[in-house]
Amino acid sequence: MKETILSNWTLMRFLRLGMGIAILVQAVIAKDILFAFAGFIFTALPVFNMGCCGTAGCAAPLKKNQDSTKDISYEEVV
Repeated sequence: MKETILSNWTLMRFLRLGMGIAILVQAVIAKDILFAFAGFIFTALPVFNMGCCGTAGCAAPLKKNQDSTKDISYEEVV
């Protein structure tokens, strides 16, 4: 858990954290509990390096390499 929080900090992760903190600040200024709940969620996601699908859950599967090739036969049309 400690390694997840302290490693792999990228610019995008810092931006997401900043937006989450901005939402929390606006929630405190507006005294809105529902907005504060959303702020906590948007702040927790970059801290724990998660997203909508979980950690790297949205990655597309790798395409399997097919080494076999087919010979194509062409027929001349006159």
